[in-house]
Amino acid sequence: MNPLRHRIGWSVGALLAVSAALSTTSFAMPRFDGVWSVSLVTTKGDCIASYRYPIQITNGIVANGGALAIDVRGRVAANGAVTVLVSHGDQRATGSGRLSASVGSGSWRGAGCAGSWTAERRG
Repeated sequence: MNPLRHRIGWSVGALLAVSAALSTTSFAMPRFDGVWSVSLVTTKGDCIASYRYPIQITNGIVANGGALAIDVRGRVAANGAVTVLVSHGDQRATGSGRLSASVGSGSWRGAGCAGSWTAERRG
């Protein structure tokens, strides 16, 4: 696998993790609905150092908010706790954390890498 494709694959894994971080068993109130700009930072492993990607939340359900062909599944609980699973091909990552009305943060792990994420509500 060429180095660029390898790094893109790890970035997708990180995105997958963040998506997993945005999912739980109970649904959130629509107060978290909208587009969130998620910034990923790698602290462990050979993945892209940082990456930003949009995530869409509708009725507490987390989904892909961008143009990359990745599967993003997750939920936000009424208290803002979020878990996400992101996948692309055989790459998978999970993430968890907490959202407030306009910002959020947490951690992600997958594909041999791990790190933190922050989120800002955009719309």
